[in-house]
Amino acid sequence: MTSVHEDRPVVRPTHEDEVAAAGSELIGGPVGRWAAPGAGRLSPVHVVALVALGMFALGMVQKIPCYEWAWFRGTSSQYTHACYSDIPHLYLGRGFADGLLPYFDRLSGDMEFLEYPVLTGLFMQVAAWLTLPFDGSVQEREQAYWMVNAGMLMICAAVIAVCVARTHRRRPWDALLVALAPALALTATINWDLLAVALTAAAMLMWSRGRSLAFGILIGLATAAKLYPVLLLGPLLVLCWRAGKYRQYGAALLGAAGAWLLVNVPVMALAPEGWKKFYTFSQERSVDFGSFWLIITQRTGKPLDVEAVNTYATLLMVVLCAGIAVLTLTAPRRPRFAQLAFLVVAAFILTNKVYSPQYVLWLIPLAALARPRWRDFLIWQACEVMYYLGIWMYLAYTTSGDKQRGLPPEGYQLAIALHLLATLYLCAVVVRDILMPERDAVRRDGSDDPSGGVLDGAEDTFVLGRAAHPPRHAAHHFEGSRVEWGSTAPGG
Repeated sequence: MTSVHEDRPVVRPTHEDEVAAAGSELIGGPVGRWAAPGAGRLSPVHVVALVALGMFALGMVQKIPCYEWAWFRGTSSQYTHACYSDIPHLYLGRGFADGLLPYFDRLSGDMEFLEYPVLTGLFMQVAAWLTLPFDGSVQEREQAYWMVNAGMLMICAAVIAVCVARTHRRRPWDALLVALAPALALTATINWDLLAVALTAAAMLMWSRGRSLAFGILIGLATAAKLYPVLLLGPLLVLCWRAGKYRQYGAALLGAAGAWLLVNVPVMALAPEGWKKFYTFSQERSVDFGSFWLIITQRTGKPLDVEAVNTYATLLMVVLCAGIAVLTLTAPRRPRFAQLAFLVVAAFILTNKVYSPQYVLWLIPLAALARPRWRDFLIWQACEVMYYLGIWMYLAYTTSGDKQRGLPPEGYQLAIALHLLATLYLCAVVVRDILMPERDAVRRDGSDDPSGGVLDGAEDTFVLGRAAHPPRHAAHHFEGSRVEWGSTAPGG
């Protein structure tokens, strides 16, 4: 579907965002005519990709103390240097160093099979095959494995930045929020989450271009790498319900189911015990780092029953999803897809019984699309960096024995609270933008839903509450180049 606003000039954040304008003084001031698309050799997408690669490289540099020695000499050092990564440890711990095949070969130790979804397991295995030419000690092979994975994850980071830059055609510079996100640089090589994030970002790009089936296929593949991307199908269903786009949603759903089954069925059929390990592990896992459930456990001194936590967390998630559905159907204007995608993933993160520091990667691209304002984004990122440091200092405290060097439980609880409050803050401003669309930075120029694909500018066919009163379409009448929302504003 072609947007009615594609012929308008590219939005320059330094002209509409005071924080971006102030920050631009470091590189010569707000963008001018020489930075217009076509005026130079580098387009905004090129610049964003290069910045993302540069920040990823800085994140690799931050891991040097661990790469050189801290991963291999004791436990506490990798925490005090805040450079921990699962990658080198699981190279040995999950049998890749011994040539074992994920899901098919049983592991020794406390984990019988690889506890990751199939596509992530394939990613890990491909990296192990690429590491085979590297000879040497176990430490040297672990270093090589981390470096190979870092190279593959760097490609994922570039894909994410480019996809976000191209999703909102007129706002490519918003992708600098992703490229410059400090939490992305710090957490990119902790685990393999960037694979699922890249597939999800590509799916969002496909949906923005009206390619429903391609979106579904990519969401299915992303769900085969990590569970959270399937959540995007929920708010999309409600949006398509409101707009009457049932056929397009059906194509997306079929594509997602088909792609997920194509990846999973062979392993499910040939190695059922290994395949189901990810799902049983997720259910059996006790309350862990980063969740408000851990705060409750530590403050009360009583361990929470795992089954009870699973039940309560599921109920909370259902309630929040129901709230998002009601918001979607009652909002004065149909919410943008990116806004709801951010809210549903944030709801999952807030209610889950574990929050590993790399989970912030799930939200970064969605936050850049949902709320492209530098002030709010940087507030959230500052709190996520504090949490990143907090978890490692807490682990340093718990592994330092009688020395008790690091952050005690009370300090770690504060770091968790900062992460939770910052995420809730970002959710609150996104909800405010939905209820007061005139405050949405993306819609200020008259746009409806640039990432909405077939939803962009579509008429509403089912709404509730005050949204049911005319006008029923997604965008109101235009005055010049700016949208006029006034007739349905609160108090209007």
